[in-house]
Amino acid sequence: MNILISNDDGIHSLGLNALATAAKEFGEVYVVAPHRERSTAGHSLTLHKPLRIFEVDQNRYAATGTPADCIFLGVREVLKKKPDLILSGINLGANLGTDVHYSGTVAAAREGALMGVPSVAFSLVDHQAISKFPKEPLDFETGTHWAREVLSLVVGKSFPPRGLLNVNIPSLPAADVKGIRLARQGVRFYSNEISRRTDPRGKDYFWIGGAYEGFEANPMSDCHGLDQGYVTVTPLNIDATHEAFMGELRESFVLLKE
Repeated sequence: MNILISNDDGIHSLGLNALATAAKEFGEVYVVAPHRERSTAGHSLTLHKPLRIFEVDQNRYAATGTPADCIFLGVREVLKKKPDLILSGINLGANLGTDVHYSGTVAAAREGALMGVPSVAFSLVDHQAISKFPKEPLDFETGTHWAREVLSLVVGKSFPPRGLLNVNIPSLPAADVKGIRLARQGVRFYSNEISRRTDPRGKDYFWIGGAYEGFEANPMSDCHGLDQGYVTVTPLNIDATHEAFMGELRESFVLLKE
């Protein structure tokens, strides 16, 4: 089995090494990751400037693009064929709830899903604060252990077309994690603060990124499960169609006949 791994924290991330360690028990591992941190890059491809790939070690490459670029390049230029499995992470911090829309980690897995390859994103979460940015050193032994446990359950399973998995692991001693729980995507809240500052030349600039403020109460959500000390596994779908809303709109819109 050929396994392609990427992330958004960069080629030198501890989480990337942890995931590669977990994955090597299941097949031949290839790493193509950004040459620098690309957190919250979302699902973007670089179309207007050239990309470069640097060989760092055997089966390990750094690329100048986004996480999605890395998957694109990894499949088409490094492996030159689709791998059997694509993994992303282990991210340094949460990708819970609505974070998945901004996350470069999840975007790498989503790019794999678009290619028709079973894909899984992993994140390791500061359990005390469940914050986007960890306040304490993360326990990557726990990350490796539980990534391996999740992989043992999903490797070889048939994924639906354009489906992927998003996994969040609490940064606790491995034995203190309560287990693995399937969960729905939740909703997380951040403050809407924008910091306005002035540079030495007197020009204004802005810093976006408000503080984490909690999550919407839902006992079935990934946010709640992680808060309770579980590894959460959330199946995601590329198709973002709101079926119930579409049903309501059918009464207002006249659909053209074929």
